[in-house]
Amino acid sequence: MTLRETLERLGAMPAFVEAALHEAGEENLQLRPSADTFALVEQACHLRDLEREGYLVRVRRTLGESAPVLESFDGQAVAAARDYASQDAHAAAQDFAAARRELVAVVGALGAEELKREAVFEGRRITLADLVGMIDAHDNEHRDEIEHILDDIED
Repeated sequence: MTLRETLERLGAMPAFVEAALHEAGEENLQLRPSADTFALVEQACHLRDLEREGYLVRVRRTLGESAPVLESFDGQAVAAARDYASQDAHAAAQDFAAARRELVAVVGALGAEELKREAVFEGRRITLADLVGMIDAHDNEHRDEIEHILDDIED
């Protein structure tokens, strides 16, 4: 997949999340399919916070520093500490959309050499292009989880 195609997929994720929230209906936003799976409201909050505090920070640090060691993001711990279940899912989705637009704009403006910039993440060297691929893979995991939640609601 080309960088442009990946950026298009990344750019489409906020609309997917918002559509899922609407499809589920307000009464189902806190439905948790299992103890280890986020409810839809938690999905929206997690994506928002990871985008702002994880991905955007990692991209900026990789661009601005020489081989920085990037921090991981403990989504479960953050969700518990911030009580995602009590938050406004639609507001979180809108904030996620704004942060994602920023990320796509930054990455979309990069040249080939900038995409080769390196960082250390979870003990291994990655390039900025690798990081973009990781973001896409993470989105795919959440798409699958969200689709399963919607399937459960329909059943």
